[in-house]
Amino acid sequence: MSIIYVCRHCKSTVGKLEQSAADETRLGLSDLNAEERQEMVELQQNGDLRIQTICDDCEEALDQNPQYHELDSFIQ
Repeated sequence: MSIIYVCRHCKSTVGKLEQSAADETRLGLSDLNAEERQEMVELQQNGDLRIQTICDDCEEALDQNPQYHELDSFIQ
């Protein structure tokens, strides 16, 4: 089982952990409410866990351009 972190904006892989089991508390998933969990966490057919996050480049772009928060996608 892999835990794969993917940027929600540019879709680049931010990180990947090889785990035999996922500890939701250690991953911080237990802090998410049901809506956030549904939006950010996806169990893949092969058993991998895909978690949406934000990469450093996209976070910097949002910090420098706050108006991008209004857009569904700011990646061209």
